[in-house]
Amino acid sequence: MSFQFSLTIMLYFQMVIMAGTVMLAYYFEYTDTFTVNVQGFFCYDSSYTKPYPGPDESSDIPPVLLLSLVTGVPVLVIIVGETVVFCLQVATRDFENQEKTLLTGDCCYINPLVRRTVRFLGIYTFGLFATDIFVNAGQVVTGNLAPHFLTVCKPNYTALGCQQFTQFITDANACTGNPDLVIKARRTFPSKDAALSVYAALYLAMYITSTIKAKGTRLAKPVLCLGLMCLAFLTGINRVAEYRNHWSDVIAGFLIGISIAIFLVACVVNNFKGRQAEHEHWTTDNLAQMPMISIPRVENPLEKNHLTAFAEVT
Repeated sequence: MSFQFSLTIMLYFQMVIMAGTVMLAYYFEYTDTFTVNVQGFFCYDSSYTKPYPGPDESSDIPPVLLLSLVTGVPVLVIIVGETVVFCLQVATRDFENQEKTLLTGDCCYINPLVRRTVRFLGIYTFGLFATDIFVNAGQVVTGNLAPHFLTVCKPNYTALGCQQFTQFITDANACTGNPDLVIKARRTFPSKDAALSVYAALYLAMYITSTIKAKGTRLAKPVLCLGLMCLAFLTGINRVAEYRNHWSDVIAGFLIGISIAIFLVACVVNNFKGRQAEHEHWTTDNLAQMPMISIPRVENPLEKNHLTAFAEVT
């Protein structure tokens, strides 16, 4: 009874954490609750005078396509992968490697398909929102300027008194362009597209590598994983090629996505280990908690002879 109660408490606790993460991501993404830092710039700085590439929807990798890939592809791959693994275990009667459901105790082997699928998809979704939060927080705090910032800012150099290139402008009202475009051009570090794409690719790559154990996949698995990583890196390169981000923005986005994916896979889902690994961990814990057994002392013959000789001498 206490076990089911603690399980319910943990489930509610996880739901609260997930809801808080989603709400924080919403406030970062769709509200002006957090003010973007206004970073200054040098007059005529060539690093920020690239042509305006247009809205994100006109990009070769628009946001709709990117979000569809990072949400739809992992869901499809994990559902298909878990279904195939479960069917293979049932077909081969490999019940020892299946997980037991927690709701019915240790006596019943209930279908583990739903439990594993929900676990992996839940962790992936949490990591996706966490990546978005980290990226938005970095963009708000740094206020780094896009390569096309001065193009959309349209500063009045005469009114600002720009007589030389080394003059630094810190006036928050220096821009005369579209305010929405100016604010968006101040939020480029780190790159959100790079972070989300590499997070999804790495999470899927580690899932495929750890879960699929079928024979004949020694070449297929690395090719598929490298293909996913290649698509993620192409997304970052596209952001730089279209003058939407600097190289530093893309690299920072890659580091955030890779770090969150590795942390969740290695520390939270334990490299996608299944029933067998959990059973081994349970056995080890039980052995460590078992009371010590007193074993009768066996007399050493050498010690006995030594004591006899010592008694004769005395």
